Amino acid sequence: MKNSPKLVRDLMSVGVPTCGLDESVVELTRWFLEKDIEGAVVLDENGHGAGVVTHDELVKTYARGDYEVLTAQDAMRAGMPTVPPDIPLTAVAQIMQDLNTRIIYITHHAGGIEYPAAYLTYKHLLRHLAARDEAELKDLGIKAEREAPLETFFRRRDEALRRARGKS
Repeated sequence: MKNSPKLVRDLMSVGVPTCGLDESVVELTRWFLEKDIEGAVVLDENGHGAGVVTHDELVKTYARGDYEVLTAQDAMRAGMPTVPPDIPLTAVAQIMQDLNTRIIYITHHAGGIEYPAAYLTYKHLLRHLAARDEAELKDLGIKAEREAPLETFFRRRDEALRRARGKS
């Protein structure tokens, strides 16, 4: 494609799925399957990223055998792999390979806080690889129509906190 996306910001999805520390692994798995989610940032009680849960962590938790009683905190991988939005897609593909992760996050700084604002997955890269034209990718990247990143973060954080409180 002539004007094909070249940088992370051209292909990323803005708005990051989040969950609370106490989210049940079983409920989290159901949510992933219902919404076709590949990973979520686990937020602590103050709304800060404590770790990440992806399909890999859920399968590892399943293999333990006691998944029915486990929470996102039990399953999560500490930390959050991040990249800046202005690096080439080929570089981020290599970084993802090096970090052995299928999802990577792009953070944003606003209002004195840093928060996960966007993400890029293997699925994004494969969609780009297979796309016949730009129209097949119009829902991705910084130019896609959507709510503001900070609004998305707060909305999803509040949803995750509500889900967590509903389980208490």
